[in-house]
Amino acid sequence: MSHWDCAIAGIAELTPTRRTEGETTLGMIARVSAEAVADAGLEPAAIDGLLVGPQVGETPQHVPATVSEYLGLRPTMSNVVDLGGASGAGMAWRAAAAINAGMCEAVLCVLANTREATPPRSPNRNPIREFDVPFGASGANAAYAMIAQAHMHHYGTTSEQLATAVAAQRRNAARHPQAIFRDAPITVDDVLNSPWVAEPLRLLEVVMPCAGGAAFVVTSARRARTLRQPPVLLAGAGEKVTHRAISGAPDLLSGPLKPAMARAFQQAGVDAGHMDLLSLYDCYSIMLAVTVEDAGLCPPGQGGPWLAAHDLSAEGDQPLNTHGGQLSFGQADLAGGMSHLIEAVRQLRHQAEGRQIANARHALITGNGATMSEATALVLRRED
Repeated sequence: MSHWDCAIAGIAELTPTRRTEGETTLGMIARVSAEAVADAGLEPAAIDGLLVGPQVGETPQHVPATVSEYLGLRPTMSNVVDLGGASGAGMAWRAAAAINAGMCEAVLCVLANTREATPPRSPNRNPIREFDVPFGASGANAAYAMIAQAHMHHYGTTSEQLATAVAAQRRNAARHPQAIFRDAPITVDDVLNSPWVAEPLRLLEVVMPCAGGAAFVVTSARRARTLRQPPVLLAGAGEKVTHRAISGAPDLLSGPLKPAMARAFQQAGVDAGHMDLLSLYDCYSIMLAVTVEDAGLCPPGQGGPWLAAHDLSAEGDQPLNTHGGQLSFGQADLAGGMSHLIEAVRQLRHQAEGRQIANARHALITGNGATMSEATALVLRRED
């Protein structure tokens, strides 16, 4: 039995696009939600729980109520999950907790975004605007470059090692029909010769924002067994938030995913070595190195060599981001983080056509928000 005794019963994902025209966030949410509910074999009326992200272009507040009204839902539990790139993974265990608390029976978790206009920024002062932005650390590029610089300085991690993983993920994306870079192969030299964004990170080591959406449905394991798809059980979950601004990070060499993954593994009764798929958040190449270290797959400082030494394809000795990761599948804002969960469910259902991992049974999913700040980890398991 799963620790949570809940399962992911339905999934859906929109094909990422570089730009949108004439789209609305609510419209994209509606499309992907309908597909996820249909994938589960449920009727919309069966959905009585709703989890959404904080960013819906048509409304700055009352987001669950706005989405519920638009979708024609009347949920008995609804909420916003605001964990940046960890929001998708964070929704999964919150949905299971609400089901176990008796608040609802089937929860729709959905994220989507357009790419037509930049949402307004809050004028309110906060620490990152006082202590980071005035010194030029005004965005994720500079902050993750600091993490990469620290890792290279302390451990000798090389750009070549990180570039090997980036190129491998692009090869994985070539086998996914929805990946935004499915027709754009790259080599290690291509990565190393791409322009600097923030030294030591180059263009091809940095996600390209795009539009898209994703959704999944969580219900009890008992109910999932009666539905259309093979149940994928939530076996373990962990979460940790340590800071917001990079200046407040307790450590640049290890992040909150370490305790989050440890808790998820403990609940599931497994460790990183049991994972058939690593579906790891990869907004920047350095996140892969730090995450495999924090997962216990290699000692601290050996993430770069570990990535370079393993075959990360579906047929390889260590499948990692078989959909291409956000670096090659696409980062559709918060839904980009959810893409890791969608791919894991496909693999555990044994429905990842053209890139299926043989006998996939366990998957690790990680989500990462802000600057290695907000972390969620899930262990999903295929039911025997």
